[in-house]
Amino acid sequence: MPSNRIGRINEEIQRELSALIRTVKDPRVHGLVSITAVDTAPDLRYAKVYVSVLDKSDVKEVIKGLKSAAGYLRRELGRALQLRYTPELTFVADDSIAEGAHILEIIEKLEEKGE
Repeated sequence: MPSNRIGRINEEIQRELSALIRTVKDPRVHGLVSITAVDTAPDLRYAKVYVSVLDKSDVKEVIKGLKSAAGYLRRELGRALQLRYTPELTFVADDSIAEGAHILEIIEKLEEKGE
């Protein structure tokens, strides 16, 4: 029976990082920043963190700020989670929410034409 250990670890990392982002003092990390998903490698050495930002014009600056704060976030994550290896964090902009809204808009337009 396969275990869901990686999935549980991803959820824990996501929960901890969501709380830790509020403590980052970099001025580039501002506004509503949320962690949408975490994808950890099977050996727990690397984690890809998907970040969504409310203000789309600041996405690149927020990602740069998070990359510069990656060492701090990794250290605090290591203190919070009891893992053998604390994964190295890579931040990626996640625009899936915007894509979902766009698809919903297209569906609504098609339904209006169909009526």
